[in-house]
Amino acid sequence: MNLFPIAPEPARDDCDKRRPTKAWQRWLGEPLLHFAVVGVVLFGTYRVFNSEPEQANDTQKIALTKDDVRQMAISWLAQGRSLPTEDQLRNLLDQKVTEEILSREAISLGLDRDDQIIKRRLAQKMDFLAADVASIEEPSDAVLAAWFLQHATQFALPPHASFRHLYFALDKHGGASREAAAAVLSQIAGKSPDAPGIPQVADPFMYQNHYGDATPEQMAKEFGPDYATELFKLKAGSWQGPVQSGYGWHLVWIDAIDPGRIPAFEEVRPQVKSAWIDQRYRDVKRIAFEEMRSRYTVSLPTISPADFQDLQRPMAGSSPEWLAQ
Repeated sequence: MNLFPIAPEPARDDCDKRRPTKAWQRWLGEPLLHFAVVGVVLFGTYRVFNSEPEQANDTQKIALTKDDVRQMAISWLAQGRSLPTEDQLRNLLDQKVTEEILSREAISLGLDRDDQIIKRRLAQKMDFLAADVASIEEPSDAVLAAWFLQHATQFALPPHASFRHLYFALDKHGGASREAAAAVLSQIAGKSPDAPGIPQVADPFMYQNHYGDATPEQMAKEFGPDYATELFKLKAGSWQGPVQSGYGWHLVWIDAIDPGRIPAFEEVRPQVKSAWIDQRYRDVKRIAFEEMRSRYTVSLPTISPADFQDLQRPMAGSSPEWLAQ
């Protein structure tokens, strides 16, 4: 008995299967290689049939078309306004160019990274940078005082008036309320506003009959600008008028008028500092933008209001066809 039998010789096919495969043969069988080859062929074919080189994006050139301007005009009209004038169109273009320049400069500084906010937000970030620069310098009292001397009228205190009035309504006195006021004036001339029966000679007024420490701005809002102008021309101590307002006619007694004045620097120092910082901010932003704009070539279309004559303002509650154009 043979305890160690000899194994039969393997068939030739089995030997071929166990023979080592060369590296280049293995690479030829890789699907990744097949994918890469197909990609190269497709790319080469595209380049053959599209031989014109792609134009580099010129980030220093801003070109607006008539379609861009038309869209701005449509947005303008959608706010219920009339057709923009030529000056208004120019302002819209300047605003568009400013927004484009600020947004590109912001992107060049990397302010758009991890931020999905629109271009306007990027332009605002550039504004914030200018504000930071403007706030670096802390002005001394000497700087503020010198600046105050140049802008003193900006801090002028308005005049104030304390007065009483008698009111004559437009819808009474047969349409002759001015004449009625003039007739009463001749009757009460020389009398004090506190004399008995004075209030009864006029019509009831819906607001106050006596005003203390009133400013021209307050009186213009309540009675109208013409009334405010005439009021502060009157002298104290007598009945005067008639003075017209938006309500009718008035006889006025001035108790006192405090004329406007320029305050001392010490009175308005906090306001002066705030105004100085505001102007500093505007100056820094203007200079920075002028420097940025000098690096850009701006191309604008030839425009005129006639280009938008076919546009119409939308009716309330309607969906205008031109808005989709």
